[in-house]
Amino acid sequence: MGFRVRKSFKIAPGIRLTVTPKTIGISAGVKGARISANSSGRVTRTVGLPGTGIYHTETLSSGNSSRRPQPSHRSKSSRRTTPAATRPASKPIPAPQPPTPGLFAPKWEKELYKAVLGSPDYASLASIGADYPPARPLASLLEATLVSVPAGDIQRGLELMSWLFSTGYDPARDEFVQKYLPDASFTLAVADGVTVQLPPTRNLIGLLLGELLQAADNISAAVDVVEQVEPGTVAAVSLAELYAKQGRWDDVVDLTEGLSNVDEAATFLLIQRGMAFRELGYFDAARESFKEALRIRSRPPELRQRALVERGLTHLRDGKRSMARKDFEKVLAENSSYPGLREHLASMQD
Repeated sequence: MGFRVRKSFKIAPGIRLTVTPKTIGISAGVKGARISANSSGRVTRTVGLPGTGIYHTETLSSGNSSRRPQPSHRSKSSRRTTPAATRPASKPIPAPQPPTPGLFAPKWEKELYKAVLGSPDYASLASIGADYPPARPLASLLEATLVSVPAGDIQRGLELMSWLFSTGYDPARDEFVQKYLPDASFTLAVADGVTVQLPPTRNLIGLLLGELLQAADNISAAVDVVEQVEPGTVAAVSLAELYAKQGRWDDVVDLTEGLSNVDEAATFLLIQRGMAFRELGYFDAARESFKEALRIRSRPPELRQRALVERGLTHLRDGKRSMARKDFEKVLAENSSYPGLREHLASMQD
């Protein structure tokens, strides 16, 4: 399980707000041409060729106004004949400012805005949630994602997310989210090699709670929560992993029916499907699933190596030792520290 938050929000078409612990930045433009400015006063212009990796960044203002460009001493006639293409660029148009709480906004709104977007102070989220009941649901979600989970405090994360899930709270309907965080996204690692971007919704709460329960080794409770999440690929990844831990192989097969390798989540599910067929004794069906999982070579190494090891274990279970060794050694060449790999190879020498 892994979790982190990308604090970057789209506030209008082509305009994005980025928040870091030290500065707030805003950028505007289209692919290949953007103007960026941050709270330190630095303004830059980036021009490039989309898709090529070639770009040029020019600093229009470093935030230090003590030095001003000196006027040119060219004659009037030379200035009149200067080609337009060589003249200095005009001053960029300032990007629209993001919304801020108004004078009559409730105090909890101002405090929450300040903690998240104004002068970021995530440590204050717990006290804001405790002091202001209207802010408690969103403050709890943000405390879990920005403070507790990144710090490895699983118990606090469980406390916050269990309460939040039980209330039926949906951040997508939260007026604060709609006004100040309309395009916020959260990065959730639901399995090794499978990381997804999710908007702040009730599904996010359920999936994160499921991950926390799994981390606490409470698999039954995790299954109960994730089964209540809206069905989809991400939920299927989480459930397939949980069902496998419970040995519910028939359920894994049913859950992964009709898959093709369209993305990383599907690759993971195909691996789980192959494992389920192997455990049920259907070795040829298992190999077909692993073959489809390995068909796309650009998948993350964690997924490809997992597919090869699980296929090797299938070969070994089916008595095909040479084929098993071949798969194990492919992984060994890429990642000699893959968990349990050397033990699998050693067992074949007996």
